[in-house]
Amino acid sequence: MFSDIGALELVTLVVLAVLVFGPDKLPKVIQDVSRFIRKVRDFSDSAKEDIRSELGPEFKDFEFEDLNPKTFLRKQMEQNEDLRELKELRGSFDLKKEMNEVADAVHSREPQTSAVNGSPGAVPAVNGTPDLLKKQDKPDTPERPPYDSDAT
Repeated sequence: MFSDIGALELVTLVVLAVLVFGPDKLPKVIQDVSRFIRKVRDFSDSAKEDIRSELGPEFKDFEFEDLNPKTFLRKQMEQNEDLRELKELRGSFDLKKEMNEVADAVHSREPQTSAVNGSPGAVPAVNGTPDLLKKQDKPDTPERPPYDSDAT
């Protein structure tokens, strides 16, 4: 329940509780809070049992955690055999490599690796006309303006 609270946060909460409620009232407040949490858990468990009994025997394996969309999708994907082919296809496709090849072809550079069909990614100029889509020779990093210590 409190797995995401660190030691420093817990100490801060205890000190704050002592300051707000005082050392004489703090044990009674802790008892009241623990009694309230116990009642909420009991109410939640009884509501879950009522829902399971109303759904009938065909939903005996129903878990409320399955209502979380991520959990539901993960469970369905593990059970579905048709999706195994999609997983194999996804494993064989390298999107980063494909995007690099397309970028190299657009910028008329030699590709780092060969394309899917073995054709080079760069398209040469036809009939000696320059490629208008070719990137102009500019420095890779733009020139930085001089540093002005008075402006900061």
